[in-house]
Amino acid sequence: MPSIKDLYIKFFFIFLFTASASVASSQTADSIYLNTIKTIRFHNYGDQLSLPVINLNSNDLTELHFDDMDVRVKYYYYTYQLCNEDWTPVNLSQFDYIKGFTQMRITNYRFSSIAYTRYTHYQAMIPEKNCVPTRSGNYLLKVFLDGDTSKLAFTKRLLVLNNRSTIGARVIQPFLPEYFRTHQKIQFSININGLNTINPSQQIKVVVLQNNRWDNAFINVPPTFIRGTSLEYNTENIVFPAGKEWRWLDLRDFRLQSDRVKSADYKKNSTDIYVRPDVERQGQKYLYYSDLNGMYLIETTQSLNPYWQSDYAMVHFTFMPPGNNPLPDKDIYLFGQLTNYNFADSLKMKFNPEKGAYETQLFLKQGYYSYTYMAADKNNPANHADLDGNYYETENSYTILVYFRDFAGRADELIGVSTINSRTDKPGFSF
Repeated sequence: MPSIKDLYIKFFFIFLFTASASVASSQTADSIYLNTIKTIRFHNYGDQLSLPVINLNSNDLTELHFDDMDVRVKYYYYTYQLCNEDWTPVNLSQFDYIKGFTQMRITNYRFSSIAYTRYTHYQAMIPEKNCVPTRSGNYLLKVFLDGDTSKLAFTKRLLVLNNRSTIGARVIQPFLPEYFRTHQKIQFSININGLNTINPSQQIKVVVLQNNRWDNAFINVPPTFIRGTSLEYNTENIVFPAGKEWRWLDLRDFRLQSDRVKSADYKKNSTDIYVRPDVERQGQKYLYYSDLNGMYLIETTQSLNPYWQSDYAMVHFTFMPPGNNPLPDKDIYLFGQLTNYNFADSLKMKFNPEKGAYETQLFLKQGYYSYTYMAADKNNPANHADLDGNYYETENSYTILVYFRDFAGRADELIGVSTINSRTDKPGFSF
C-alpha cells in the first residue's frame, strides 16, 4: 500500500501536468452557432469598449445585447460554464459555482423600429439576482434556445474577479533589435502576499491581452524571477506586434455620408454602403490619432435608442494592393471586432482582377467601426501580419489577468486584473 508521502508526490505531479497542459479552446470560446444572430454586444454596464469583468459578491452588472434577424419571438435562455485559465471546462457541477437557477430566460426583447431591416433585439443585465456565479474565474456564457443547451445560439466570455493580488505594469520598447521599432514589451510584477502558495511558478498563471483580443493572447506566462511573494515578469517573450492606429468607418447615419463612405445605394427595403478603397499604409509615416483599437460602438445620430432603432446595411470594403496585383501566397482578411477577430474561410477577401483589388462585404448595424487588414500565409495560416505594418509608437491597451489554483483546488481562480496603455500623453497629433 503506498504511503501518504507517495500519494502526495503522485498528486503533485498530476497537478503539474494538468496545470501546464495547453489547448486551443481560447481561440473558439466566442462563437456564433445560428446564422440569424447579428451584432452581439457583451460588456460592462454602460461601457461598450470594456471586457465583461465583474467582482465576486458585488452589484456589478454586464450588458448583453444581440439581434435575431428572424423576426419571430424566440425563447432564449442563458447559463454559465466555469472554465480554467485556458478556457477548458471545469469538471464541477453547476450547483458548485451558480447560486440559484442554473438557467435564465431572456425576457427583455423589442422589435426593430424606424428601420428598413426587420429584426428582434434581445437584451439582459447579467448576472440576475437569482442566477449568480459564486466562484471567481473564467465563465463561458452560453445562450441557447427553448431551454435546451444542445441548441446553442452563441457563447461569450465572462470574467469574475476576486481581487487578491497587486499588479504593477508598464509598456516598454523591446531590447532585441528585430523588435525595437515594431513591437511593444509588457513588463510587470505581481504581489501575492496573503495567498497560500506552495509552488507559485505553477500555481500562478498569467494571461496578457492586447486591445481585449483573445486571438493573439499570451497564455500561461511563466515568471522570470520569484522574490518572496513578488513575481517578476521581465522577458523578451512577452512582446506584441504594435500594429498601427486602426482605420475608421463612421456609419452612424446612412443618409449623411461620412468621409470614409464613397457612395450609397438606397433601395426600397435595404441599403448598400460602398467604402472608399483602402490602400496599404506600410510605408507611410506613423501618425497618432484616437481610435477604438479594433472595436466598434453601436450608435446613431437620429434616434433615441440605437439598439432597436438602428438600421442595417450591406457594407462593401475594397483593399487596393501595391501595383493592383494579388499578394503572392497570401490570403487577405478584413479584421477587427466587426469580424470577431476571425480568420474563417468565409471571411476571406476575394481578388477582383478587373479592378485589381480585394473585395468583401459585411452586413453591419449603424455605428462607429474600427478595422484593419490582415495577410495570412496560405502555406501556414497561423502566420498572419497586419498589412499596415508595426510601429512602436502605436497606442494600444493591455490587460493582465492573474489566476491562482489552490493546491487541492479544482479550478483556476481569477485573482487580479490590471489594464495599462502604451501611451499616456495622448497628443492631438504625433509624428
